[in-house]
Amino acid sequence: MNRISSAVAPLALAAIATLLATLLTMAAALAAGIDPTGKFDAIKPPQPTETPGKVEVVEVFSYACPHCFTFLPLMEQYAKSKPDYVEIRHMPAIFRDSWVPLARAYYTAELLGVADRIHRPIFEAIHVRNEPLNDRDALMKFFAKHGVSNEDFNKTYDSFAVESLVRKSQVMQQRYRVRGTPTVIVNGKYQVSGTLAGSAENVIMVVDALAEREHKEQMASQ
Repeated sequence: MNRISSAVAPLALAAIATLLATLLTMAAALAAGIDPTGKFDAIKPPQPTETPGKVEVVEVFSYACPHCFTFLPLMEQYAKSKPDYVEIRHMPAIFRDSWVPLARAYYTAELLGVADRIHRPIFEAIHVRNEPLNDRDALMKFFAKHGVSNEDFNKTYDSFAVESLVRKSQVMQQRYRVRGTPTVIVNGKYQVSGTLAGSAENVIMVVDALAEREHKEQMASQ
């Protein structure tokens, strides 16, 4: 085993142990339920959603955000265990110009149909391996490693569709009054963050409780 492997292995084991403990805590908490009162902000006015007939859950994130990387396994677990009436979307936040390429990268992956297989690897490249994915060329090479041709990447990255989605993200983060990441928006009505909920694990529990509330209201209005 070389020096790098020797140094990285204990860190990897520690990260895995922390992840398992977090997921077990979350699973137990979800089973117990939570009172969301006082653990969210109401969005006024409520914003339209893009998932008719479903309760929309939007994770506002950035690949540049270390807290979002910590939150990633919780969202992944929630995506697997969520009720059928919940539809999850992801929206990259743009608080500074340097975040624009990463936002474009997410929407490029989404439009190319590779978001599921490239979303976590981008986080890991930035926060585990310290790869500087902060410009177009670096992102193009990264996408190529994951099976996306340079032609497809460039055509999509520069497309009007991606530009429109990036602009929409900038507008919606203001309408949602997002002040930091990660933040989760429930059905265009509620904003939940670690600060409001008390912890990253609580964010998922509050989101789940609010989503259930919204679902009951939808069912009652039918």
